[in-house]
Amino acid sequence: MTGTRIFDSQVALPDDRFDRKEKTLLGFDERYRRIRNQFRLLLQIDELRQWNKKHHKGRLDLCELVTEQYPLAIFYGDVGTGKTAMAECAANRLVKESRTEDSVLFKMSNRVRGSGKVGEMGTLLSEAFEQIAKSAGKNRRAILIIDEGDSLAAARSQEHSHHEDKVAVNTLIQGIDELRNYGGRVVTILCTNRVSALDPALQRRAAIIEEFKRPDDSERRRLLAMDLEGLNLSDAEFAYLVERTGAINGGPVWTYSDIRTRLYPMALALAFPDCPLTFDHLKTAVGQIRPSPIVEDC
Repeated sequence: MTGTRIFDSQVALPDDRFDRKEKTLLGFDERYRRIRNQFRLLLQIDELRQWNKKHHKGRLDLCELVTEQYPLAIFYGDVGTGKTAMAECAANRLVKESRTEDSVLFKMSNRVRGSGKVGEMGTLLSEAFEQIAKSAGKNRRAILIIDEGDSLAAARSQEHSHHEDKVAVNTLIQGIDELRNYGGRVVTILCTNRVSALDPALQRRAAIIEEFKRPDDSERRRLLAMDLEGLNLSDAEFAYLVERTGAINGGPVWTYSDIRTRLYPMALALAFPDCPLTFDHLKTAVGQIRPSPIVEDC
């Protein structure tokens, strides 16, 4: 079994691609500032001990309690709200700020669920954590992103939970527990649409739990203004797009992904290759698309 099968990607950090990507994420700086200090406690445990010695002569016992945190963050929210992109870019920024050039970002593949053979999913998960540990070695830093985490970490108490799923959750919990041995050099960010579906043991272990919501009117206006800057749209035209991507007739608000991966391509397809993109193309497209349904977190 190969790393390619277990991971969608393994990227050396820092990476300029994530620098460029973060500039496209609305509200990245604000959200990053909110979670940055918590991540620093996870990733810089040795420095926390030094800080304790410097400022409290090593007598602040709660620092040792903090060092026992599990290196797990949970990003949760509806589909298309930017959880995975935030995880990637936040990992990249954290590495840059800590000036640790020898770091790797792993993104776990859903292929880790295997083909349904007995014991396969647990084995693949074990291999994934073994590869991450090997990569980290004695000095390197590693950050693991698990996308669609509820597909791997659903509560073991659920009636429809199969034995294989329970084994996988046990393996995942054990893997995260063992990452504490690396003194903050290895951290997991688990992204999920439904935090309530996660096993309670994982929820309890999370040092950081961050919610991602669909964009409100102001955020959609800022997103559209940023993405459509070259079109010179009027305030009235922006207002129309903001309204049409809002909650229409009791429906859900559009997600970031709805706007960027559905609205824009459809509008461009109406214009390309014969004429320039105009507001009329956007107006036609926004009238033909329906927002992604809400994933109920219950």
